[in-house]
Amino acid sequence: MTFTIAIVGRPNVGKSTLFNRLVGKRLALVDDQPGVTRDRREGAGRIAGLDFRLFDTAGLEDADAASMEGRMQRQTETALDDADLALMLIDGRAGVTPLDSHFAGWLRRRNGPVLLLANKCEGSAGDSGLAEAWSLGLGEPLAISAAHGEGLVALHDGILAAMEEHAAKNYVPPASVEVADEDDTPIDMAALVEAEDEGDDDDAHDGILQLAILGRPNAGKSTLVNRLLGEERQITGPEPGLTRDAIGIAWQWGEQTIRLIDTAGLRRQARVTEKLEKLAADDAVRAMEYAQVVVLLLDARAPLERQDLNIARRTLEEGRALVVAANKWDLIADRNASMGQLRDRLETSLTQARGVPVVTLSALTGRGVEKLMPKVTEVYQHWQQRISTAALNRWLKDMTESHPPPLGQHGRRIRLRYMTQVKTRPPTFVIFSNLPDDLPDAYARYLQNGLREHFDLPGVPLRILLRKQDNPYVKGG
Repeated sequence: MTFTIAIVGRPNVGKSTLFNRLVGKRLALVDDQPGVTRDRREGAGRIAGLDFRLFDTAGLEDADAASMEGRMQRQTETALDDADLALMLIDGRAGVTPLDSHFAGWLRRRNGPVLLLANKCEGSAGDSGLAEAWSLGLGEPLAISAAHGEGLVALHDGILAAMEEHAAKNYVPPASVEVADEDDTPIDMAALVEAEDEGDDDDAHDGILQLAILGRPNAGKSTLVNRLLGEERQITGPEPGLTRDAIGIAWQWGEQTIRLIDTAGLRRQARVTEKLEKLAADDAVRAMEYAQVVVLLLDARAPLERQDLNIARRTLEEGRALVVAANKWDLIADRNASMGQLRDRLETSLTQARGVPVVTLSALTGRGVEKLMPKVTEVYQHWQQRISTAALNRWLKDMTESHPPPLGQHGRRIRLRYMTQVKTRPPTFVIFSNLPDDLPDAYARYLQNGLREHFDLPGVPLRILLRKQDNPYVKGG
């Protein structure tokens, strides 16, 4: 069982900076503005050979349970319930505040192991705050600087001691079992299990589907993520722009392992003026670039606005598979007319990926959500499909015979001699021609549409590259 640590503290004490330091990547958004983190973020932490699961949490504030801050605190409580150790941060330069004292008492009442960290203690800046931290009653405070990487040796020792104490409390003596083989030689069952586990580790991270949920603000992305997971994993509410970080969550759907990524709402770039919103938008775009399948979530009451189409086009340009989900479908009166309008807009505006699957659902009520994942796995399979060279060249021959390429420059005939698939994810093909630069874009689109229709590849971008080379099967070209 992986040891789990939650980082907690009031806003703007450096929790996300410490999270990024321990996971070794800039996963969490960091800014001087307090309250940047709202959802809990999970990552694989490591410090000098110690590996653990790490939660970054929202800043603790004394707030009404129904408010946004109250919902954020429930997320922190859930992270603490799952954690084996809490790291409580205070700002060493600011000293102990009433809010620090309030939540230190809250942590003491939970009776879980806590390490108290006085952050921002580079040099002697936090000496006074470090001394004050003793008053919180959480044991000896450790002086660190998450931004500068100072104090990590003491942090390592504190985490190691907590790991050892946790292991001692949860130690279960192995059963003494001997099984005799045909030669009556005792078999070490523990060694067999250990060897079997080691063999499984080689493929532990293979086949993980990276699935990102993108869309405009307040389309219902976090509500959909919670509905898929079956728990209140993300903060939701009527306020637009609640999600800021792109949050990756490990999830198992049937036999498929999935990394589900909730993202911040993407507005038109001209409307993004605040630094924090720009950071959140950049984080969402990075999530899309690293995803394999993107679900574009629309508000069915105003589907496929310009920004929706911009997100869809960028997804396809990045070579990602696409599924369109129309949320809040329960609020639509004339559903046949709305679906017809949506499909017509997709066909005319996203010609580079005709046949994109459309799912109608209500993330709030759960109606129709069960249709989403089958479509996601379907386009995921199309996205990594490989077609034999023989089948491709039979298809190319039929296409060029039914509609020959036009003449190239200087009246020369364009010959498409040979075709092969060079990669998947997305499907990418090379066609060898005597005049590759002369082939019109319209004819290339004709080939792309025919390829998609003949080999049943809806919802995925197809890339066709033209190269000048003789047919390897015909001597002398």
